[in-house]
Amino acid sequence: MANITHMGNPIHTNGNLPAIGAKAPDFVLVDGALNNVNLTTYQGKKKLLNIFPSLDTPVCAASTKKFNEAASSHPDTVFLMISADLPFAMSRFCKGEGLGNVIPLSLMRSRQFAKDYGVLIEDGLLAGITARAVVVLDANDKVVYTQLVPEIKQEPSYEQALVALKG
Repeated sequence: MANITHMGNPIHTNGNLPAIGAKAPDFVLVDGALNNVNLTTYQGKKKLLNIFPSLDTPVCAASTKKFNEAASSHPDTVFLMISADLPFAMSRFCKGEGLGNVIPLSLMRSRQFAKDYGVLIEDGLLAGITARAVVVLDANDKVVYTQLVPEIKQEPSYEQALVALKG
């Protein structure tokens, strides 16, 4: 269990992020066309998982825009934006903002991803959705970087995540 805050109030996740050097847990998430996707869908590519509560918040929207910008200079990487939002809402947001370099993915059918990655918020006002985190995987799905943002209203460390992609 990790301790984080929401507007200064303590909240907890169900576990911890995957360990550096470990094989990333596989997942089933839902894309904008309502297809199930998993790690194999993006086989052979590096992966940046930007995990956040909802695109309906300014910080989540900002992180998605920032990683969309960065994605254009990382053609060997897929930038996966993961939240509890419905796929329709995520796709509409990305289209409306002109964000074509990121892939929005939803927890719509299951919270198993959030449990396996240790980011499921267990208490407080945001219980049931994800904490804000970034996980970077190499092309073989080995974890090379993680960050659980300590205050959910703060942005992640973009530069550290992007440096991790360079390996």
